[in-house]
Amino acid sequence: MGRTVPSFRPALEHEIESWKNFKRALRPEEQKIFNTLMNYARIHADAGSMSARPMLSEVLFISFAVEQEKRIEMLEERVKELEETIRGKD
Repeated sequence: MGRTVPSFRPALEHEIESWKNFKRALRPEEQKIFNTLMNYARIHADAGSMSARPMLSEVLFISFAVEQEKRIEMLEERVKELEETIRGKD
């Protein structure tokens, strides 16, 4: 018997492709950001395939949130290190 649900990665690529008109309407610098966000979804494709979410856009958005939270935490740690360095020089 054939599958009734498409494999996750091709379905994810199809979802990303469905946003092409939105991407086209963005400024060039925003298109680069858009591509970065879509790559976040690709990075988390294994987790997305395990989520069994009926709406792929949910996987896109949670992937964006996870990667952005990682970056926020990294930046907060860097700020903390810099603040400690500054305090040490006083």
